[in-house]
Amino acid sequence: MDKGELESKIAELEAQEAELRFPSFSNTEAIALGAAIAEKARSRSQSLTVDIRRAGQQIFHCALEGTSADNDQWTFRKGRAAERFGHSSFLIGVRLKLVGLGLEERYGVNPSEYSANGGAFPVVIEGTGLVGSIAVSGLPREEDHALVVECIREFLAKESQG
Repeated sequence: MDKGELESKIAELEAQEAELRFPSFSNTEAIALGAAIAEKARSRSQSLTVDIRRAGQQIFHCALEGTSADNDQWTFRKGRAAERFGHSSFLIGVRLKLVGLGLEERYGVNPSEYSANGGAFPVVIEGTGLVGSIAVSGLPREEDHALVVECIREFLAKESQG
């Protein structure tokens, strides 16, 4: 991507974060959302690991057929980045690409503990702020991100209908 494409992608990702905020996020809601993500991936025959954390606690974790312990590590590292920086791991990665730096160079964080690849999205509660992360691993980074966004959007729409 050239500079203009990166800037356009950043604007798109920032708009997603502004849109996809939760009115609440209980353990029950986290489990329901995690199950919905896993089921959508399973129905598409996608090998995926899903990890949802709130306030430092792992609330939901599911590893579909075809995944490995590597996917567990990817969800953990991507989720940590989303929680530390308050942005999707994909947005963090695109911003870093725009300035030509990696996480370690820019922020001094260990890349074995954080990842700026797509697939983790911050859980932000309206009026409260950042409380956790939703992370997936198994698809190419942009597809991981797109799946999480799609499922959050569907979950929030269903929740708003009662």
